[in-house]
Amino acid sequence: MKVEFILFALTLLGVALLHKHTLKVALSGLAAVLIYKLFFSVDFSLSELLAHEWKALVNLFGLLLGFAILAKQFEQSEIPRALPKYLPDDWKGGFVLLLLIAVMSSFLDNIAGAMIGGTIALVVFKGRVHIGYLAAIVAASNAGGAGSVIGDTTTTMMWIDGVSALDVTHAFVGSIAAILIFGIIASVQQDRFQRIEKDALKNVKIDYKKIVAVLLILAGAIAANVWFDFPAAGVWAAILVSALFTKTPWKEVNHALAGTVFLLALVLCASMMPVNDLPAASWQTTFGLGFISAVFDNIPLTALALKQGGYDWGILAFAVGFGGSMIWFGSSAGVAISNMFPEAKSVGAWIKNGWHVALAYIIAFFVMLWVVGWNPHAPHKQNTQQHLTE
Repeated sequence: MKVEFILFALTLLGVALLHKHTLKVALSGLAAVLIYKLFFSVDFSLSELLAHEWKALVNLFGLLLGFAILAKQFEQSEIPRALPKYLPDDWKGGFVLLLLIAVMSSFLDNIAGAMIGGTIALVVFKGRVHIGYLAAIVAASNAGGAGSVIGDTTTTMMWIDGVSALDVTHAFVGSIAAILIFGIIASVQQDRFQRIEKDALKNVKIDYKKIVAVLLILAGAIAANVWFDFPAAGVWAAILVSALFTKTPWKEVNHALAGTVFLLALVLCASMMPVNDLPAASWQTTFGLGFISAVFDNIPLTALALKQGGYDWGILAFAVGFGGSMIWFGSSAGVAISNMFPEAKSVGAWIKNGWHVALAYIIAFFVMLWVVGWNPHAPHKQNTQQHLTE
């Protein structure tokens, strides 16, 4: 095994065991990998790495911090305090909330869906949210984004690279099956831990300026993502505009900073791994990539799959998108939730209490395979080149 993989594995092990020091562990691991590459890898160029990765890193940085502000704006709008009036009183209330998160994430970035869902859960469950339910919030946001090219970074990458938006939509078959499994189990967990508030608080006054700010930020993210492939720019432009008519909770940037730097450190580490190719494209390979996505950032995995071609893009989108939910740092949505709920940073607690997410992935993957089958697409870049030469 190459040294880079050993260093990265030790970093992930440190994150799992030392969950109170995850940022220090991640930065130490990044430093170790970078030093090794600079001094012992003859074909490594730091400038080339940064030239290739800077856009993804800046987007992640801007989105995580920007959506932290969005989530606080949404909380301060008082809508979460009024929601119990419309949610069922028992476990079904938690399940409906997970469905709402999945729907939101189908047309928003999954980070926003997770943070809005976490904000609502914080209020309706009176600050007592079960770790299994936190894992379900992340899973719901990733499931909702899996079949939409504007719902997840990986599907957006596919779209930009030339994959048709329609070629990922059947990922929703897996998403629906998964939600029915982890959603019900997690909602029962949460109901036993802390039942949803039966009635909305009286005299709740909705702050409509905050709602406008939230909608403006979401619109900015979508527009900048579609037009410029740079959603973070739209988010921060909208934040600055909304600051003109409502108070902006700038302190949320400080709260989210450590978790954001942590994720960027892991993404950079993953991007320096000597992975030049994936096994031959097959449903078996795709199934395995779901588990790898829980510890190995799904952005470089998706990039390799696009370069190789021959995958069923919808099944791949579900695998790499939903698979990252199995561990809290396996997706940006999980990191965002852990910024709000620090207790979620225990890998052991996440796996122990969120076991239903892994179960849902396994069952839903084969349900999707049975319903839609494995229909690999020809490498789209080769098709484009052939049309140009004909």
